[in-house]
Amino acid sequence: MGSNLATELADGLLDLDLETQIGMHLQGNHYPPVPKSMIQPCIDAIDAYYDEDYNRKITLPEGVSWKGMTKAPACAIVEAHHLEAWLPETDY
Repeated sequence: MGSNLATELADGLLDLDLETQIGMHLQGNHYPPVPKSMIQPCIDAIDAYYDEDYNRKITLPEGVSWKGMTKAPACAIVEAHHLEAWLPETDY
């Protein structure tokens, strides 16, 4: 699976909405699976990349922190969750 599934999801080959795509990626391509509560922060990080705001602070869900903080830069979320398949081609 891994990057092949992510690419297929991002390319729309499975005709799923973005929330479902990211959820499948977080649950199926990570071990242990990333909690579904991270779906929206991942989508927010992707949106930040489309806005070319790579350091935008994204609010994390309750109980999740990044270096002890409740917000993380979009670039850290993208990197940690392997979201490159959903980014504009020029950004990865």
